[in-house]
Amino acid sequence: MILNRWKFKGWTIGGIALISFAAGSFTSTRLAQLSQVRADSNRVFELRIYHAVPGKLPALETRFRDTASKLLAKHGLNAVGHWIPEDAPPWDNTFVYILAHPSREEAKKNWEAFGADPGFQEVLKSEQANKLVEKVDSTFMHPTDFSPMK
Repeated sequence: MILNRWKFKGWTIGGIALISFAAGSFTSTRLAQLSQVRADSNRVFELRIYHAVPGKLPALETRFRDTASKLLAKHGLNAVGHWIPEDAPPWDNTFVYILAHPSREEAKKNWEAFGADPGFQEVLKSEQANKLVEKVDSTFMHPTDFSPMK
């Protein structure tokens, strides 16, 4: 009889410990997610579409691979990805990339620093002699509440 009482107390204590651990884990997870959502609430994405001079898309891609992507990263302009569209003819000579910014204000500050960078100034000088881009379209986007990327 005394042995059964100890067994019952052991199971009770173990059950309480397990429930306490689960409740604490659940609460910690929920709080961590809430603070992450609040921290990212101003985050924006910038869609940039470069319309290359016909026949110059490979050179533009090389410029991004070898120079521009490193300069962007140096100034906090974080590329999510780079793409070459496959649907021709409306997307011929097109280069697309997306940047993630903590906020519009940070984006503006980082673009200004990028524009003043001597490495970018060299790119601009080379662009005068060998034009690669006809036009750049840029738009800022904020994620929806159901977007997997925020």
